[in-house]
Amino acid sequence: MMKTIAWTEADIETLRDAALEVRRQVLRMARRGGCFVGSAFSCADILVYLYTSFLRVYPNRPNDTNRDYFFLSKGHAVPALYATLGEAGFFEPVRLMNHLQIQDDVYWHPNRALPGVEFHAGSLGHLLSVGAGVAMDCKRTGQRNRVVVLSGDGELNEGSMWEAFLISAAYRLDNLIIIIDRNRFQANRGTEELIPLEPLAAKLKTFGLSVCTVDGHDFRAMAEAFTGFPAALGKPTVVLANTVRGKGLTSIEHRVDRWFCAIDDEELERLMRELDEQQEGANRADHDV
Repeated sequence: MMKTIAWTEADIETLRDAALEVRRQVLRMARRGGCFVGSAFSCADILVYLYTSFLRVYPNRPNDTNRDYFFLSKGHAVPALYATLGEAGFFEPVRLMNHLQIQDDVYWHPNRALPGVEFHAGSLGHLLSVGAGVAMDCKRTGQRNRVVVLSGDGELNEGSMWEAFLISAAYRLDNLIIIIDRNRFQANRGTEELIPLEPLAAKLKTFGLSVCTVDGHDFRAMAEAFTGFPAALGKPTVVLANTVRGKGLTSIEHRVDRWFCAIDDEELERLMRELDEQQEGANRADHDV
């Protein structure tokens, strides 16, 4: 696993290729009954960064007591997590072809029956409390496990999130990282149209949290943010990751009507081509700099 921010262009291309394959797998799952493509795409790069370059997790021993814990609170984005776990070797990626089939456990929300999934999710707003509890237990027992919770910005409408923020700060859980996927959408509405969150960073800081903002699609920027963890001793870290819903497919980015996609073979082929073309364009742009 890469643990340095001094990455070459080849390293960045490797990460982008991994994220591309995650997105391709998400589209394949959207062909098999549909899934939340927009939300999965916005956090795909974050998940690839975490599982290749930050989390101390072990596919050959997923229940190792010294592992880091990852909780996907925005459970509807689970196709990206499943695809990332498959790429990381927790299970054979071919299982993703069983999406929504009765013979397997690959469905619309995180399922602990799949190796690497720590906890069920689906009801938004509750998994940060679980993560805080695990972080508290690790602190009390003197363990060095780190706990990472990835939530959606729409989840911040849930009071349980703010209670968990307060408790995490009160118990000085500096082994806890809360990543907020700030794609500015929840379901089929913009977050700022429904219940405005801004100034979000300032609000979080008043709850006693250490807050940094990062481009959630920039691997180098994420490495800079996570290398300094914990950002402040005695404080939980919040990473506000600015992202784009549907990132990687211009045809669906920012579109409220494509938060859930059920696609046919023809659209699958077209979207796969679009993914590849945009990836090639991004790589060429980096080489030209």
